[in-house]
Amino acid sequence: MPVTAKLSQKFHQRLGDEVANELVEWLNAVDTSYRQEFKGLFEANFGRVEARMDQLRAEVQSELGRVGARMDQLRAEVSSELARLEARSEERSTSLLSRMDAVESRRDAKLEGLKSELLRWMFLFWVGTMGTVLAIVKL
Repeated sequence: MPVTAKLSQKFHQRLGDEVANELVEWLNAVDTSYRQEFKGLFEANFGRVEARMDQLRAEVQSELGRVGARMDQLRAEVSSELARLEARSEERSTSLLSRMDAVESRRDAKLEGLKSELLRWMFLFWVGTMGTVLAIVKL
């Protein structure tokens, strides 16, 4: 919206109405010319800025696509590694359970052996004790 230049009453009295009006018209023409030139420059620069922003937006979207693809790849790698670790863990736990079963079997066998040995010693002790008691009774 153009702003119309006005001159004071003293200006009109010194220069005269014709010269003062001519000066006002010239100032308004210069203002309009500068506004149009500024508008043209602004539109040209805004177009360049908008084109650069579109280019940057495309670059960012492309980069985000690459990052997304890399994340998908990493997700797949992590999933496969977790599956491998889970299988390895399962294998180790199975191995550990079988070794624990073997240890338990050996412990049970040793306990059975100790039990039979203890019974044998108890039997010998009681036979010895009975023999001693019988010998004392016969005397």
